[in-house]
Amino acid sequence: MTSYWCETAVLPGGLFDRVLVSVADGRFSSVETGVDPGDAEVLSGLVIPGLANCHSHAFHRALRGRTQTERGTFWTWREQMYAVAAALTPDTYYELAKATYGEMLLAGVTAVGEFHYLHHAPGGRRYDDANAMGTALIAAARDAGIRIALLDTCYVAGGIDQPLNEVQQRFSDGDATAWASRVAQLAGDDDVVIGAAAHSIRGVPQDQLGAVASAFPDVPLHIHLSEQVAENEACLAAYGRTPAQVLDEAGFLSGRTSAVHATHLTSVDIGLLGSSATYSCFCPTTERDLADGIGPSAQLREAGSPLTLGSDSHAVIDLFEEMRAVELDERLATQERGRWAAAELLKAATVDGHRSIGFEDAGVIEVGARADLVALRLDSVRTAGTGGTVETAVFAASAADVTDVVVSGKHLVAEGKHMTMDVAAGLAASIGAVTA
Repeated sequence: MTSYWCETAVLPGGLFDRVLVSVADGRFSSVETGVDPGDAEVLSGLVIPGLANCHSHAFHRALRGRTQTERGTFWTWREQMYAVAAALTPDTYYELAKATYGEMLLAGVTAVGEFHYLHHAPGGRRYDDANAMGTALIAAARDAGIRIALLDTCYVAGGIDQPLNEVQQRFSDGDATAWASRVAQLAGDDDVVIGAAAHSIRGVPQDQLGAVASAFPDVPLHIHLSEQVAENEACLAAYGRTPAQVLDEAGFLSGRTSAVHATHLTSVDIGLLGSSATYSCFCPTTERDLADGIGPSAQLREAGSPLTLGSDSHAVIDLFEEMRAVELDERLATQERGRWAAAELLKAATVDGHRSIGFEDAGVIEVGARADLVALRLDSVRTAGTGGTVETAVFAASAADVTDVVVSGKHLVAEGKHMTMDVAAGLAASIGAVTA
């Protein structure tokens, strides 16, 4: 049995000092407050539950610093993204994903929802292993030390009533039935969830959305929703309804569904997501990097749609920045402060985030939960003098303040360093291999 002593920890009942947790079989077996450390490993500073990054495209990490050099929109950025997608192989994707997941672990992320649509070889040719790319992502997560929900994504159209372009052929199985047949060959385990996704209203025709939703009825189900105004306009022109209305009619919205971005919504759309308890996964650093807009996060919460968070394109991998960006964007949009409390945002990044990607027993420090811990230093230039509260974590700290990360009881990051990987060297080498 392993024990960790936390100087201060965020528990379900609030903030507590001198917290001793014991771990057995990767889960918390006891949680005591106000006790001495004894021979337990000491985690100084403020300790929070592990974070869930609910929306990731691992290969987009290769775009950081390269797509911020010119004017444009999401659509011009997409062409640069396609260039990286065209260059990847299972081997190079493994190396890039492993380094990217290592960066996430250093940032306190203990589980990732990987929105995976890069399935096949160039031109749509099949690898001998039809799931070679997905298998590479799973192996990368395991070797980095992070849990993964592989959200295998159906992507069969280049746009509404548009054919696939050359690069998009790598994404497509032909139709939803063939996609489901391939996904059924994937196997998960305690640390790997095999989930499902439709890329978007653009990527999956209306008449195939129901097949995606029903193919695997007991797993997380994700989709990009109303990320751009142009997507909404095309949907209205083709179907006479908004993307959210089309999803609702297809039986896609439910308590296991995550609507990623959910940026440009009508009041009816907000009601549909809320009444179905669909999660709204916001990715503020990507949404502002791509000039997508600011989504109605507080309205969605009030309607009944739980918030989750993702780093998406990995312009930044910092869930603390994603948390506070939700509130700060609300302030810009509404000219009011305090729309989101720190505790609500931390819940989105921990408990609700893990649930939305299929790890219902993670994201909280309590007996029986997965033993994930993230320690934040309280003496950096960002956190010094802040009081060491939940507000410190959400509104002051950054990924650079993470000193220690424990995943399922295993101490994988110590003193800000990954115990088994040189993450920076791995990123430099793997990105160089696909951008040279």
